[in-house]
Amino acid sequence: MEVVHPKCAGLDVHAETVVGCVRICEKARASYEVRTYSTTTSGLEKLREWLTQQGVTQAAMESTGVYWKPVWHVLEGAAELVLANAMQVRNLPGRKSDVSDARWLADLLAHGLIRGSVVPPTAFQDLRELTRTRSQLLAERGRHIRRIQKVLEDANVKLTEIVSDVMGVTGRALLEALMAGKPIDAALVTACRRGRMKSTTDEMVEALRGCVRSNHRFLLQMHIRQYDALTEAVGQIEQRLKGLIEPVRSDFERLTTIPGVKEATAYILLAEIGPDVSRFPTSGHLVSWAGLCPVNDESAGKRRSTALRKGRRWLKTALIQAAWPASRKTDSYLRAQFLRLRARRGPKKAIVAVAASILTAAYHILSRHVPYHDLGPRHFDDRDRDRTARRLVRRLQDLGLQVAIKPAA
Repeated sequence: MEVVHPKCAGLDVHAETVVGCVRICEKARASYEVRTYSTTTSGLEKLREWLTQQGVTQAAMESTGVYWKPVWHVLEGAAELVLANAMQVRNLPGRKSDVSDARWLADLLAHGLIRGSVVPPTAFQDLRELTRTRSQLLAERGRHIRRIQKVLEDANVKLTEIVSDVMGVTGRALLEALMAGKPIDAALVTACRRGRMKSTTDEMVEALRGCVRSNHRFLLQMHIRQYDALTEAVGQIEQRLKGLIEPVRSDFERLTTIPGVKEATAYILLAEIGPDVSRFPTSGHLVSWAGLCPVNDESAGKRRSTALRKGRRWLKTALIQAAWPASRKTDSYLRAQFLRLRARRGPKKAIVAVAASILTAAYHILSRHVPYHDLGPRHFDDRDRDRTARRLVRRLQDLGLQVAIKPAA
């Protein structure tokens, strides 16, 4: 097999150590040298010096958790680094050891058999960490809301049945009154009510009369403090995101023109994809990378599975969440696509198709630097006009009706 990189290295990264194997091919003969270094900064600097002395031009490592990141940061610039997917470079069964793994990576890299993963620039790595942390904090905040609802149900307080948002203005005021131990009466409910509500004052008083013990008040106070702390942390992250997004502010604003894509989703799109989409030859490659298309699972001419591919978990979740409001926007292409597919495939598969369309639009926006252009709700009717007419005529003929088609005036 042809040797593409005569001087390369394979790195097997762990939490405390990194095993490096340098492979040097001279006169059609390969020689190997293996060393183990600590993953402390001084140990990684020694690894960098060793690779430089050996004249290594390329080095490959597996994307093992977060352990590869400090190794990448220290070695960046000393050689061309390749981040391999662990599933794609798995060694043969029964040959698992640190030394053999490092040597296996070096052999694969020498023959050009490793397809490297994309590692974004440092600025977008920071952006990605912030958006993911924000999503985690929001999920944790939602869990505290559910815990508050659980405490209220235990106290037989039916707050969730009279307000749509427990932590809204009215819900928060009623919670403060419950924690303070105030008597529940019409005057208190009237003072806490904000805006229009479906429930009457008497209905709210009846729903709030429960058996609230001191332990319930303690738990409510604890969960609300955690909720407020998480809300403050999310606000701090959003302020920092606004500063990091300034260099690509124009792309960010163009992404928000897509139906269903608000600021939070636009942050995630830029953090996960980046402003440069040239590494994806087509929009289909980006959709496949994100995991919004079915897997290839065919045998003996039969399609065995249409499940979605495993892709970018954070990106896929954000796109699915954005697809639901986009599918409800009237007089839009995305709603027409959702309704067209829902009738045949169901709402879940239809919403995945809408999410793929949003990502396709984002690809063209980032590559062409243009705002979103909606194809309109009649796009599918205009595209398949003759076929739609024939289908409807056949349906009317099946009902025993005779149809004559002529163009409208």
